Amino acid sequence: MTTEGVLVVIPARNEESTLGACLESVAAARAAVPVPSTVVVVLDACTDGSAGVARRFPDVIVIERDHANVGRSRHDAVVAGLCASTVPTDRTWLAFTDADSVVPDFWLREHLDGAAGSDAYVGAVVPRLDELDEARRRAWKRSHPPGATLGHVHGANLGVRADAYTRVGGFLPLFIGEDVDLVARLRAARYTIAESERHPVTTSGRLTGRAPDGYAAYLRGLTT
Repeated sequence: MTTEGVLVVIPARNEESTLGACLESVAAARAAVPVPSTVVVVLDACTDGSAGVARRFPDVIVIERDHANVGRSRHDAVVAGLCASTVPTDRTWLAFTDADSVVPDFWLREHLDGAAGSDAYVGAVVPRLDELDEARRRAWKRSHPPGATLGHVHGANLGVRADAYTRVGGFLPLFIGEDVDLVARLRAARYTIAESERHPVTTSGRLTGRAPDGYAAYLRGLTT
């Protein structure tokens, strides 16, 4: 099915130090695709300067919420973006990343390649290895040979056609695992899902994250 528009959704909770780099990388990825795109940043329960960083990007829609819940904030951003769009949902691609992540230049192009033959896309995520201690760097490299990330769902590199997202109920108000839950419901509804390790998203190597049992917890446990 032809994609006529892309909506990029980025949740942020106290990501003042990383949000600017994230949005700059998304701008480069938007420039590499031939369809119009919109970016929505949802500032969820932020108490730092994330709002000021987001508003330095005039073509980004910024909404503020006080959910302290990543599932609710992602869903609110989708709703806000779709309401601002005139592109039908069956021709709109939703691309998700996180505010502590940097996407590669061909990130959206890879998503649209997946969209050409599938209803959703599950992409790879890698940590900033220079932010990890030596033992965790070695453990991560040892446990991630080619193909190791296939099948793993990360909200920092996830895509879905908007009509499929809507039909399965979108993100549920979950504090953790909202991305895995969404993909499970898409699979149960027999939507086709493309998976790829090409053009992975680079995310923070921090060991204390915003969500309990999230990617930071996984990195923390690499040496246990």
